[in-house]
Amino acid sequence: MKGKLIIFSAPSGAGKTTIVKHLLKQGFDLEFSISATSREPRHTEMHGKDYYFLSGEEFLAKVENDEFLEWEEVYKGTSYGTLKSEVERIREQGKNVIFDVDVVGGLNIKKYYGDEALAVFVQPPSVEELRNRLVGRSTDSEEKIAMRVAKAEHELSFAPQFDVVIVNDKLEDAFVEAEKIITEFLRK
Repeated sequence: MKGKLIIFSAPSGAGKTTIVKHLLKQGFDLEFSISATSREPRHTEMHGKDYYFLSGEEFLAKVENDEFLEWEEVYKGTSYGTLKSEVERIREQGKNVIFDVDVVGGLNIKKYYGDEALAVFVQPPSVEELRNRLVGRSTDSEEKIAMRVAKAEHELSFAPQFDVVIVNDKLEDAFVEAEKIITEFLRK
């Protein structure tokens, strides 16, 4: 039997990656769907582990060959996408696929798979708290943070289109809520 799909989407800094990493350690039969990107790897990232790092030309060739389930140019010159082959590789093993994707990508995957997928939106308690988290990361310039906050304000408007929304005010509470939601979905 093919595995199900669990999609986590959120504005940058809302905590989706932290929640997904937590869920992967909880004994659910989940495997992480590794996204492809056209951006350069950060110094700690590895090809095939964090992302499939592709050149801009390689990425576009895969788009033209309809190899992506979803993809988006998230920032000018930087695209991210989910390879159909990656998802099917995991599902064919009978494992459930968990995604950490942007908001538009999450909705596209949900639309493609319908009831086989659960779309979860992780929402920060406020835009101001989101900004504080991004500043606290110390990974982006002030200009990049302003860009991410503006994008987040837009992405928050998509929350009602998801199956469920988790407000990540306290991380421990968000973990518990995510575990409960996943458990119920996998039992169906």
